[in-house]
Formats: sequence, C-alpha cells, structure tokens
Amino acid sequence: MISVDGLTVEFSGRTLFADISFVINENDKIALMGKNGAGKSTMMKIIAGVGKPSRGHVRAPKDAVIAYLPQHLLTKDDCTVFEEASKAFQRIFFMRDEIDRLNHEMATRTDYDSDDYMKLIEKASELGEQFYAIEEINYDAEVEKALLGLGFERADFQRNTSEFSGGWRMRIELAKILLQKPDLILLDEPTNHIDIESVVWLETFLKEKAKAVMVISHDKAFIDNITNRTVELTMGKMYDYKANYSHYLQLREDRRAQQMRAYKEQQKLIADSKLFIERFKGTYSKANQVNSTERMLEKLEIIQIDEVDTSALKLRFPPCSRSGDYPLVVEHLTKTYGDHLVFKEAQMSIKRGEKVAFVGRNGEGKSTMIKAIMAEIEFQGKCQVGHNAKIGYFAQDAASRLDPGKSVFETVDEVAEGEVRTQLKNILGCFMFSGDDIDKKVGFLSGGERTRLAMVKLLLEPVNFLILDEPTNHLDIKSKDVLKEALLAFDGTLILVSHDRDFLKGLAHKVFEFKDKRVLEHFETIDEFLERNQMESMREIELNK
Repeated sequence: MISVDGLTVEFSGRTLFADISFVINENDKIALMGKNGAGKSTMMKIIAGVGKPSRGHVRAPKDAVIAYLPQHLLTKDDCTVFEEASKAFQRIFFMRDEIDRLNHEMATRTDYDSDDYMKLIEKASELGEQFYAIEEINYDAEVEKALLGLGFERADFQRNTSEFSGGWRMRIELAKILLQKPDLILLDEPTNHIDIESVVWLETFLKEKAKAVMVISHDKAFIDNITNRTVELTMGKMYDYKANYSHYLQLREDRRAQQMRAYKEQQKLIADSKLFIERFKGTYSKANQVNSTERMLEKLEIIQIDEVDTSALKLRFPPCSRSGDYPLVVEHLTKTYGDHLVFKEAQMSIKRGEKVAFVGRNGEGKSTMIKAIMAEIEFQGKCQVGHNAKIGYFAQDAASRLDPGKSVFETVDEVAEGEVRTQLKNILGCFMFSGDDIDKKVGFLSGGERTRLAMVKLLLEPVNFLILDEPTNHLDIKSKDVLKEALLAFDGTLILVSHDRDFLKGLAHKVFEFKDKRVLEHFETIDEFLERNQMESMREIELNK
C-alpha cells in the first residue's frame, strides 16, 4: 500500500493543488484525470520520486518497486534493443554476479577461521537467500515476449537503439518497466507512440499481470478498458471515484449538478441577506440582526463550481469548392529505401466524400504513403491527386511548419474567414490556449502547444480533402471531441491515420491496412475492422502466453 499524504505544490505565488491525500492499494487501476495544467504530471512525478512537493509526502514500503514512464524521455543510445530491455533485470543480474564472485572468493581463500571469512559466508548466504527466493524465469524469453508484444520484430533485437525514433525508444523503456513487475506502474500518456495492436497488448498486460497502475491518458477506450478507479484533479482539489472513466463522467456531472444547486441557493441567501441589511441598516430595533447577518456574510465560504466542460462548441470546416469524383488514385505504387521495401504494388482509389482510415503497425508505411500523396518523396508507380482537390494536411511534424515569429492569435487570425472569426478565442480555449497564451509567440511554445495550434489552423482553412497523420497525440479529451465533431460534419474526403480507437470509431467507412509490405483494402467501417482485428490480436496473445 502506498499513501499520499497532504501533498501541496506551490510556485510563483500560485497553488497548483493543496492538501491532497489518498491511498493506492494493490490491484488499483487508477486513471488520473483533469484538464491540462491541473497538475496531473506533477502529481505523478512526486509519487515516482522524481519531483518534490512544497509540503506533504509519499509513503511506500521499503521494498516497494515504483516504475515510472514519463511523457518525454531522455535516453542513451549505447547498446542494442535487446540489451537495453534486459536492463530491467539489472538488479537480479548484479545479485547473481555478486554471488558468483563471493563463491569464487570463498573457494580460493584458506583463512576459514577468520572473522572476515565468516562475514563472507554470511553475506553470500543472505544474498543467496534473496536471489533464490526470486521466481525462476527465462529472462531472455521474457524480454523477447515483451518486445514482440510492443511491436518489435526479432530482426530489431540486435539493432542499436540509436537507429530508432523517439516513439520506439519509448517502447523499449515501457518494455523495461513491464519486465520489472513493479508494485506500482506510473504511465504518463503511454499510448501516444504505439500502434493499435500494441495498445491491445499493453491493455491485456496491465489488466492481467500488473499490480497497481496509475495512468494519465487522453485515450478514452484505453483508460475505460484498464481502470477501476478515477482520481480527478480540479481547481486545486481532488475527487476520488471508485469507477472507470465512463462511469466517472456520469458521477462528475451529478456532482456538478449538486454544486450548481447549492451555489444557486447560496447566491439567493446572499442576495436576500444583502437586501435585509440594506433595508434595516439604520433601524435601531434590527441592529443586532443586521450585525449578525453582516458577520455571517463575511465568514461565508463561497461555493465553487468545477470547471465547465465547453466541448459542446460546434466547429465546422469553412465551405470549399467541390473536388473531382476521385480525389486520389494510386496504381502499382512501390516504395523502397535502399534495400528496404516498405510496400509493393499498392492500389488505392478514394471517391469524393469518402472517409478512410490507414491502419497497421508502426513502420509498415502509413506515413510513407501520405508523403507519396503529398509528393514529398520519390516512388515507383502512379499517385495522382484529383481535379480541384484542395488538401489540408496535418503531418506529425506539423509544429515545425508554423511561423515562429507570429503570435498564437495571429497564426489563426490570418486563415480565419467569415463568422468563425468571432469565435477564435473560444476555439483556442478548447485547444488549451487561454488568457495570455494567445499573445505568446509561436517560437516560445512547447512542441505539444505548437501541434495543437497547427490543428486549430487547419480547422479554419477551407479544404475539400483532409489528410491527418496522428492528429490526436497532443490533444486532451475535450479538444479531441471538438475535432471529431468537426470531422463527422466534414463533407469532403478524409484520410485518417490514428492509433486512438475511440477517436477512430464512427469516422471511417473504409479501411486500408498496411501489413507485410502490402496495402490491403477492407470494405468495412473502422468499428468493424477494429472489432475483428482486436479479436484476432487477442487470440494471438492467448497463443503466445
């Protein structure tokens, strides 16, 4: 059991949260929720021991193992993927090597009656007792199973970690955490860099094999599937619900409704009291009552209503002229990088108004196909964008395409047209830009902030063909809801690459699957594809257990 007692964090004269206390029990699967800036990541860092509170503390048993996966990693690249993942067992390997060293020393020394030799025996015995109490496992097999589950191929095992992107290095770190079998796993946005198959594998692992888990995630399906408890940080306070995310949303609405009723009753009391004071202030016979009412108002603690969810904001793409009947036709398209074949003889035709999803494991060619459509790379075969197709493209590096010299507001103001201009501040607010944020220069924004700004800019441009490559990685649930509603109402053509199942559902009516160097066309909705794919993945997981 791990206890969080009276945690308070203050900085720059502002209290992020105050006097937070709760207990994490074995087998608790906790979703840590709250709007961006509420202090979720700060709280997680304190529990992990890599951050310090202004006041309060975290208590854990002496031998408890707490493993933490931050949102952004700084990793060294000096070994292979397999070697790095095997570091999960470093403590056990050290114990084994130390036992071998002690046994060798005892075998070569002859001072059997000395105090030093007796201490050597005691140390070897104590260490051996700890080591042999550990469940005997095939470490190499465990490392292999974890890496394969997280999307690596066997051919990747002996490649240097420096050859992999940040997302793949994140998976290696995740494998190390899972292999340690910790008492508490802390995960900050773990699904941002892994594909759907790997998310399914991770869910199964966390549900069936992990002990306590606390996760920050904007992936509704993921947190609904793995959690049984929701801790919400809001306005510096904490609310604890013994419920998964979907049930928590209902309970939170009930709480806000109660707050609203209490707030209205209190406001009526205040208004009536002020009216009484105003009416009888100079009346001698009512002086005591007036003074008593004034003291009551001074001591009255005003009821606060938690942040209101403004995700009901409706945003539509500006109207655009019609494209031709087929905005995209791909024939016999092959792409290689040196000797590496990405995909071969790909065929694809997308009609005007179709919404399609590109799915498949990372590295199978989804982003490569998009780059081919955007004429950013060379390839063999035909890739033709249709007549009058005006493309709105959201790339994974969309943040780097913004002008660093412009402010947040200037960036969106230059593309907004018509009535939507009156809503710019509300729209920016839904994507977590509020107050002074809108006057910040783009050059001073974080990577996540720039990505969100690039998404807002795209939403305001008149286009008839949208191509979105992992658009939700830096969006919170409210922002994703606004984007999804806009995409559902969009009457143009859409290509969507995403690993977020909840976001994908209902959005695509045809699926192109990138698998085994081929592009397979499925005439089914993304919901049907995901259901079938999840069942197949689950069967695969069962076979590999």
